[in-house]
Amino acid sequence: MSFEEYAALARQLAEQRRVGERNAAAESERRRDLHAAVDYLHQRLTAQGHRLDQLGRAIGIDQPAAVARPQQGHPGSGPGAAGTWPSPPPGTGSPGDSAVVSGPPAGPGPGGGGPDGAAGAPGRADVGAYPELPVGEARLALPTAVSPAGAGVPAQRAAAVDPAVELELARRMADEADRHGHQAELLAQRPALLPTWSPLARAVAVYAGCGAAAGVLMLTLVLASGVGLVDGFTLGAWICAGLPALAFFGGYLVLGRWGRPAMVAGNPPRYLPLGFLICFLLVPMGYCAYLLLFRTLR
Repeated sequence: MSFEEYAALARQLAEQRRVGERNAAAESERRRDLHAAVDYLHQRLTAQGHRLDQLGRAIGIDQPAAVARPQQGHPGSGPGAAGTWPSPPPGTGSPGDSAVVSGPPAGPGPGGGGPDGAAGAPGRADVGAYPELPVGEARLALPTAVSPAGAGVPAQRAAAVDPAVELELARRMADEADRHGHQAELLAQRPALLPTWSPLARAVAVYAGCGAAAGVLMLTLVLASGVGLVDGFTLGAWICAGLPALAFFGGYLVLGRWGRPAMVAGNPPRYLPLGFLICFLLVPMGYCAYLLLFRTLR
């Protein structure tokens, strides 16, 4: 080998080494970016889980209990085998189970008490080339496909998954979950009663509605007084104090029960002076309007 050829080979090796170092550095940087993205998504998903738990507790939904998987009867199952997968019936196979070669039963071997072991008992389901696994672990065996000649060949493996693509899909799903969670928080901050109204307008509507209901009761008492069932003192006491107080406390309770959002910091305002004024003015004013109308029609 001449000196020129040796120098060219050395330059080629040095270039290959530099390319390998650059590729290794790029792969290391890619792995660091993937790990950082995984940590970021883990933190986001953890925060979303905590926020969903808070929303569930705010609206009165408890965490669902784990549902036990139903288990079919099996000779090896018992009270302590809850939660295991049921074994397939004898003579049948699945893509996740080892193939069982049927044949006449043979004598016992080393694996089952006889001299030939697995090779001497090909037809026995409890004897094989591998040790017998528990029921829950038997489904973890590698899938095999049986060829027409009877030889087991490995099944085709799934295509390789790009971590960057999977992380991008997970990030998009996390963004969608954030959007739905924000919408749920906005809905949880609205009360069930008149959700689009302002607190002041809602309080006025509730107290006015309770005052109108008290006005209907007032008309009933007036009619009962006209036939002699209620005397004048009782009617005046109910009109001036009893019915307005019932309307006020009714509106107070309605605002506390249906006018309170599921998620709110502190107690929402109920506008007690305004409600007191509305209720204690609406019922007497309704009675006065009734008297004026009655005298006018009369």
